[in-house]
Amino acid sequence: MRADNSGPPFALRARVYFEDTDAGGIVYYVNYLKFMERARTELVRSLGFDQSVLQVENIIFVVHSVAARYHAPARLDDELVVGVEVLELRRASIRFRQQITHVDGKLLCEGEVLVACVSADQYKPRAIPAALSDAFRAAQAISSQIEGDATRAS
Repeated sequence: MRADNSGPPFALRARVYFEDTDAGGIVYYVNYLKFMERARTELVRSLGFDQSVLQVENIIFVVHSVAARYHAPARLDDELVVGVEVLELRRASIRFRQQITHVDGKLLCEGEVLVACVSADQYKPRAIPAALSDAFRAAQAISSQIEGDATRAS
């Protein structure tokens, strides 16, 4: 689903299930990365690309690095909003900014993820296909426009 202009350009709603929590009843820290992964996958789908089709075309995306900051816990049955913004697009990689908030807007976790485009058969870096790169560039432009609108409003 697309968020309104007060939030990130792309957002996915997710529910916290028992399997996402630890013995203390809060979301286990690594599971925030799973929510982020799902949101990036759905962003790609929303741009008109299916990762299973890309894989057949010898294209996969792998996480190169992640930096995450945890602000507050999510709990069983919480509804989350997982936002994705394209920060930087290069020939064979994309840097994303992601935020996970409670549906009420409380920031729970934020991070940056660097994803590399590689060949599915040899795991060697390869250029992001032009059509997909153009779609990411358009998403990045939306991010920049929203950020500019927010700056002017404050």
